[in-house]
Amino acid sequence: MNSLLDGKKITIGTCYYPEHWPKEMWEDDLFRMKKTGIEVIRVGEFSWNLTEPVEGTYVDAFWDEFLDLCSRTNMKVIFCTPTATPPAWLTEKYPEVLNAKRDGSLVYHGERCHVNHSSIIYRQKTALITEHLASHFASHPAIIGWQIDNEINCETDEFYSESDDAAFRSWVQNKYENLESLNAAWGTRFWNQTYSSFSEVHIPRQTNHNVGNPHQNLDYRRFVSDTARSYIKLQSDIIRKYLKEGDFITTNGMFNLDNHAMNKESLDFYTYDSYPDFAYDEYYEKRGSRDILDRMWSRNLTEVRSISQPFGIMEQQSGAGGWTTRMIMPCPRPGQIRLWTMQSIAHGAEFVSYFRWRTSTIGTEIYWHGILDYSNRDNRRIREVRHVCEDVKKLSRICGSRYVAKVAVVRTWDNQWDAQCDKWHSMLEDISQNGIYAATARTHTPIDYIYLEPYTSAESLEKYELLIFPHAVVVNDKEAGILKEYVQNGGKLLLGCRAGLKTKEGHVTMDDLPGVFKEMTGCIVTEFTPEAPDEENIYVVKQGDSPQKYRIPAKCFFDQFMVTSDTAQIKGVYDSTYIKDEPALIKNIYGNGRVYSFGSTFSEEAAMGLFKMLGVSSPFEEFIDVPQECELAVRTDGAWNWLFVLNFDKSDATIELKQDMVDVLNGQSAKGAYKLPGYGVAVFEI
Repeated sequence: MNSLLDGKKITIGTCYYPEHWPKEMWEDDLFRMKKTGIEVIRVGEFSWNLTEPVEGTYVDAFWDEFLDLCSRTNMKVIFCTPTATPPAWLTEKYPEVLNAKRDGSLVYHGERCHVNHSSIIYRQKTALITEHLASHFASHPAIIGWQIDNEINCETDEFYSESDDAAFRSWVQNKYENLESLNAAWGTRFWNQTYSSFSEVHIPRQTNHNVGNPHQNLDYRRFVSDTARSYIKLQSDIIRKYLKEGDFITTNGMFNLDNHAMNKESLDFYTYDSYPDFAYDEYYEKRGSRDILDRMWSRNLTEVRSISQPFGIMEQQSGAGGWTTRMIMPCPRPGQIRLWTMQSIAHGAEFVSYFRWRTSTIGTEIYWHGILDYSNRDNRRIREVRHVCEDVKKLSRICGSRYVAKVAVVRTWDNQWDAQCDKWHSMLEDISQNGIYAATARTHTPIDYIYLEPYTSAESLEKYELLIFPHAVVVNDKEAGILKEYVQNGGKLLLGCRAGLKTKEGHVTMDDLPGVFKEMTGCIVTEFTPEAPDEENIYVVKQGDSPQKYRIPAKCFFDQFMVTSDTAQIKGVYDSTYIKDEPALIKNIYGNGRVYSFGSTFSEEAAMGLFKMLGVSSPFEEFIDVPQECELAVRTDGAWNWLFVLNFDKSDATIELKQDMVDVLNGQSAKGAYKLPGYGVAVFEI
């Protein structure tokens, strides 16, 4: 057990940059943090020059002095490797470490994350700085753990340097071993792309429309993920040689790589950087329904929970956000810092660290505000953080408990990456992932995300009443076999359109769709089409004159089914256009379970309708009624349940408690009508 996520308490921290401030401020900062309730600081992620100001010369005086001060003030420290921002001497002398754009132009020194992770030189320099930092500082009593790099693959997840080109060629050769296998996997007979030597193989390069070979593009996404993972493992393996008992290794962020595999092979637990105010930034304002955009971060936290339970928050938003060049986010309104912190805790976080202690007066992020403003005076935000630090003391009993969900959305990394390479696939995923999330938020139906990994078993899925695989376009036989066993053992599986379309190489199957799923679905797809631009609204309706009526919208894509098994039944048909009366929803009894095939996407309205039909909506309505403006999250230790109610609206909300409960944060019993102020939080124990 590591000393931070010890199952005994929730810990509050902050990110601190002593290199930005005069030494005379350090001690006062640390004392004020302690007085506020902050127990841990993260330092050093952008400070390579402080330790290695010139190549091969190491200077430890800065961090020695600061860490000794932390020991005297009893402040615990998470120390970072500084590899996200290499020094100028390194990139000037070794330009091969720089990343490049697809057209070959280099990404130069001056921002961050401007390197490639394939460069042999950069890996050597990374190993040297990591070895020095770990060997010198890991034994320091103030240090309790290490963060590797910072937000790996942040700023970009595309790498086109000459180093990446050579590394990709080697990766491809190791995977396929011979040209015959490579040419078959990439379908190179199309457009005369056949390779006669591995020397002809390159990373995806500039083309007329930057389309390239889709099977190569899918492998490229795997390559980028593998490269980032191996780069993290390089550092983790070095640090572990020096790690004190009880200390840990982690990294932060979540940026388009197989974080699940990385966590298992290199980390003790995962941390995430949670910035809910991105909901009000121009980059996100067009996604989904505006009134639930700030709850999008619950969706991200669900993703993090699939990687690591429990997990930490290395950067929790505490102020307005923005660079001098892009991004504008408002200051958190009164209550929102507390709300967002409890949002993280409700989803499984047991360490929350605010970004950052004080807003920087220099650099690109002078508008990315921290707890304190430039003036360094006490303000409303620090008073709210003090309130949070008092609150979390009352929540120690929830440590070690798990988030409760009876519904899970199934994912695989191959399927995720295929959607990034395939426009037909991506348009379906955008609708369905946003729609399912919105539907779960409005109906208070908690969900998990489940990734089918090599270690996943059908038994591990049995705790879920329903699994939803929205668009299982790329699924291999093993993954389909796990789902098959889950259903045979009594589970329910809901599939959307395009299921079973492709092999792991991204080739389209010539088998009847849904391909690897057709036995368990009891049906095949007879015809399919994307929605035409002039199409009228189409719905899936109950067949015949059954008194159990429903009308579920179908959007963007339409599979038409034919039943092929005596155990299958048509539950819904399309209601208009030339596909009127064609089967659109099939239920099949398979073993002890059920498989539902829905021929379209899961828009918000469709997901809500299907949740209701399948009896999984609002699983906690016997305990509590919660308005749509609020989120309901539940954690349990098997004996006790904790119901988190989070009001994301600026207006008061009234909830109805149907049983006697303990109002944990106020230390009182509660039942009946309960008023929750705007941006308010309540935690009930039953």
